[in-house]
Amino acid sequence: MKPSVIINLLFVAVAAPLMTGCSEKKDYDATGIFEATTVTVSAETSGKILSFPLEEGDSVYAGQQVAQIDTTLLTLQLAQLGSQRQSAISSSPDIAAQVASLKVQIAHAKEEKARVERLLASGAATQKQCDDAAAQLSTLQGQLEGVTSTLSKNRSSVSGNASAIQYQRDQIEQQIERCRIMAPESGTVLCKYAQRGEFVASGKPLFRMANLDEIFLRSYFTASQLANIKLGQKVTVIADFGGEEQFEYPGVITWIAQESEFTPKSIQTKDSRANLVYAVKIAVKNDGRLKLGQYGEVRL
Repeated sequence: MKPSVIINLLFVAVAAPLMTGCSEKKDYDATGIFEATTVTVSAETSGKILSFPLEEGDSVYAGQQVAQIDTTLLTLQLAQLGSQRQSAISSSPDIAAQVASLKVQIAHAKEEKARVERLLASGAATQKQCDDAAAQLSTLQGQLEGVTSTLSKNRSSVSGNASAIQYQRDQIEQQIERCRIMAPESGTVLCKYAQRGEFVASGKPLFRMANLDEIFLRSYFTASQLANIKLGQKVTVIADFGGEEQFEYPGVITWIAQESEFTPKSIQTKDSRANLVYAVKIAVKNDGRLKLGQYGEVRL
């Protein structure tokens, strides 16, 4: 055999294991996909959308009004209930005015009873006249109590009706307030499900949003790797932008699944023989380059 052939065979024999070792070497412990906690904002009342200027990709802040649903019918109902309440209050009886006449009669009956008692003491009146005056006074006082009780019950009933109407007004006002769609938190609009001019029912999703400043990498670790990770642990997250363009970000493990699951097909683990893995969330501060659905790697 020629010396050159022998040298080539030796080179292949030595280089083959080295090349195999290099190809199997991975500079990460797990991979995953960048995700964010999304919020779906839905309509809380039914009606026509009068304004909805949001577009996908727009940034919103917490408490910002992003849409307006028609409140015409609700406003009319509120006005009607206001009139009914005012009418109920106006029908409430004036107890003082309605018993004023009886009080005058009672005062006169007391004076008459006192006069007859004086006459009886001087012998100028009989006992029957005194008893009749006392009976007349007692009758008038009983009438006053009865009328006062009836009027008080009527007033309580009217007051109850007025309160019930006010509760209905409060409900309508709450519905009108809910026609103003507000952003529950600051973030970015990811998807828009409705447009201005459409009629929406209560509960219909209007748009989906997420805070893209605070995202996380959902990665998967094998059971043998669990001993090396814990909550609050700082790790390095590597974002892959294709080719050789990669950026490293500091990350913190914020959640570890309590139960294992089968390895998702899109996930690569360091131990390719593992069928069961544990999901882990790693919080990452987004500098604007990271996108949802993008692949990333984790280095412990």
